[in-house]
Amino acid sequence: MTVTIGLPVYNGGAHVGDTIRSILAQDHTDLRLVVCDNASTDDTQEICRAFAEADDRVLYHRQPRNLGTIPNFMTALELAEGKYFRWIGDDDRLEPHYVSRVLQEFDKDPRLILVTNQTAYTTDGVTTTDRYERTDLGSDDPLIRFREMLRLLTESYTLIDPLYGLMRRDVAVTIPRPVLVREDELAAARYALAGPWSHVNEVLSARFWVPASMVKMSRRHELAAWRGYFANAILTRELLRAADEAGLDPERRRLARVAVYRHYATRQRMLVRRRTRRIVKLIPGL
Repeated sequence: MTVTIGLPVYNGGAHVGDTIRSILAQDHTDLRLVVCDNASTDDTQEICRAFAEADDRVLYHRQPRNLGTIPNFMTALELAEGKYFRWIGDDDRLEPHYVSRVLQEFDKDPRLILVTNQTAYTTDGVTTTDRYERTDLGSDDPLIRFREMLRLLTESYTLIDPLYGLMRRDVAVTIPRPVLVREDELAAARYALAGPWSHVNEVLSARFWVPASMVKMSRRHELAAWRGYFANAILTRELLRAADEAGLDPERRRLARVAVYRHYATRQRMLVRRRTRRIVKLIPGL
């Protein structure tokens, strides 16, 4: 039961070694690690090549040039093999029993396409974690899963992170990953439409989280700044497309589209509140 971990990295020399060690320390030994180096200019190449030479489970692939974040992520998936696949950030960590524990969920329920887990997030030196207690994402009804994912997209990011869950590889390769701001949220919604999930309420992974504005995210993806300003509208268009392409019956398709419009309205209200708070802070005496 081969599991491939895909590690996209760019100039991660300061921490990628610890990430790789946490992967190779898994107690599930039928494991493959694919490192996709996005033409790093620091010592990432030397570090990763050393691991590949020392452990034949490690495949090191260096891009000829920086392709951007999403294409580098997708290369890791293209080079993967086996039944299950997971991406990992270049400064993330896995507990030694992460893979074996998550595989237990797949063994219990053959319907599952994805298993997520509780994660410890560190931001500015402060580590937090949350439990996700609902079961909607395990429903056989794609509309229920889709609505729940849209709800989660306006909740705390610490609740659940499908982009860093273990997924059936044959499903992962069917999910398009276009280059756009909030692309991770679109992919999560498509995963929800694709099939049932399970969630393990145990801290099995750790991530460093650095908040970024939508404009900064657009630059990171080498997109025009205006796409950051209109990120919600662009995401809404893509979510509607995802609902239309999901093979839902006409009534469920209609309800899915209604859910998307409600999600957009919620996001816009949140945006207005944030901007209002910023403006208030700039007014002397308030």
